[in-house]
Amino acid sequence: MSSTAIDLLARRFAADSIIQTTTAGSGHPTSSLSAAHLMAVLFDRYLRLFPDDPGNLANDRFVLSKGHGVPILYAALASIGVVDRDDLGTLRQEGSLLEGHPVPKVPHVDAATGSLGQGLANGLGLALGLKILGSPARVWVMVGDSEMAEGSVWEALSLASHYDLTNLVAILDMNRLGQTGPTKHGRDAELYERRVSAFGWNAISVDGHDPDAIGAAYEEAIETAPAMVIASTIKGWGVDSVADAPGEHGKALSKEESSNALEQLSPPPPRPIQVEEPVLFSQPELVANDYEYPAFSETVATRDAFGKTLESIVSADPRLVVLDAEVGNSTRTDSVEEQAEDRFLQMYIAEQAMIGAATGIQALGFIPIVSTFSAFLTRAHDFLRMASISGAQLVVNGSHAGVSIGEDGPSQMGLDDIAMMRGLFGSTVLYPADGPATAALTGLAVTNDGITYLRTTREDTPILDEPDDGFEIGGSRTLRRSDEDSAAVIAAGVTVFEALEAADLVDQNVRVVDAYSIQPIDRETMRRAAHDTDRVVVVEDHGTVGGLGDAVTEAVSDLDTPVTKLGVSEWPGSASPEAQREQAGIAARAIVEAIGN
Repeated sequence: MSSTAIDLLARRFAADSIIQTTTAGSGHPTSSLSAAHLMAVLFDRYLRLFPDDPGNLANDRFVLSKGHGVPILYAALASIGVVDRDDLGTLRQEGSLLEGHPVPKVPHVDAATGSLGQGLANGLGLALGLKILGSPARVWVMVGDSEMAEGSVWEALSLASHYDLTNLVAILDMNRLGQTGPTKHGRDAELYERRVSAFGWNAISVDGHDPDAIGAAYEEAIETAPAMVIASTIKGWGVDSVADAPGEHGKALSKEESSNALEQLSPPPPRPIQVEEPVLFSQPELVANDYEYPAFSETVATRDAFGKTLESIVSADPRLVVLDAEVGNSTRTDSVEEQAEDRFLQMYIAEQAMIGAATGIQALGFIPIVSTFSAFLTRAHDFLRMASISGAQLVVNGSHAGVSIGEDGPSQMGLDDIAMMRGLFGSTVLYPADGPATAALTGLAVTNDGITYLRTTREDTPILDEPDDGFEIGGSRTLRRSDEDSAAVIAAGVTVFEALEAADLVDQNVRVVDAYSIQPIDRETMRRAAHDTDRVVVVEDHGTVGGLGDAVTEAVSDLDTPVTKLGVSEWPGSASPEAQREQAGIAARAIVEAIGN
């Protein structure tokens, strides 16, 4: 299109954004209007995709990190036939495809955005995945200037230049105004140029409402990627009553204001635009062969068993991509780097970008396995939350769990990770006690839907040989049982062995259950244990809130059997693993006291 035609298309996008938000009575029209020309040039001239085939790996990808500006995206998608134009009037309505922020149920949306600072990490993952596949597709990410205050944006910038992602372009919609007033740096394009350039990107400043200048900037960005187009724009562009006006963020125009705005914009009638077809390539088949799991006959740390299992299955399954936050020699993913270097992504100490990138990668058909210390996953909780909203399939391994890591002390101890992961809708939480359980549960995790959390331990543990097979999501192992059991001890991970020791020390029959699947819990077995005995003791190397104890209590809440929860209730210091468990009150002696005589 000519520059004039692009300007008219931008006016159409802007008008559609106003119509959507006014009809809905809510939304972010001004944040959409600032991006009108940026979107018009991109969709008309540079985005390459098959509109009717969103899963095609040759398609360019677009991520709207400033997700509140989604009306402009819906307007653009309607122009290429991906969204039915009639559906634009259903924005934010119950049951509508068009929610208030982007979600993947909309074709060509790969990740849920709207929690600011995450879209560039999603784009990073998409770009890494396309590079692994050998796809010539590009990834375009539009970020807002407010979210440039988020550290996760800079994590993604640093990693993209480290991996020399020549297929990744960011567009900064620098519209000067945030929710409550001016952004931190206003329209200081030179400042953004210096900072982005320092992170190894090419920075290109441009007038964000000049179609020819935008086109030239996009051309340069394609040739010099990773690159960021820093576009100076007007929030509320095209509508005098709200243009560059503070206090208009997130406010839909009234019907009268909307009518005046549409008159001022003078948009052309809606008409379809033809996007460029993508560059085809020979797409590899991501088909897994049968897994062969390692056998364990001696004591082994579950983190070591996890690493050995990855070695066995990564070569058999081209879908698997392993991401680690520079602790691979502790989480035991380092062997994968040697075995499948192209599918091992070192994300350094950037846990937020790591989870965001994993969410992007999985949208291409990969199964990411993300690994770091369980304690450090907490800083990436919002990225996990957004991955859940995206319906992402992720395997998350949290190693070095609980006080049992020993002398390193509380800064390294995951003590609230189970609670955090249980709180994610649709999540699965698995906590193996020994090598065979780890191998089996790792295999189940990579074929499981949603987010699956695998909690692994630093300390060597014995092999449980009674029984050691038949693992399943939602299952458990009853290690000791009789018809005369007076108490039941339910444990997971390292505390299973404390429970077994306690059962040996008491002068009564005690049932011991390994609840390796914490979510979903084996409700039937938990209830049977409560029904058959006089008391239930739950012991876990985790805080007393939100973990195994709460999962068991919820399962038996309508029964009369009392439940005692033993967990970590205060921050420990440095000590040996054995001393840590003693001091925390989760060792065999504390279990014996809880069982009583």
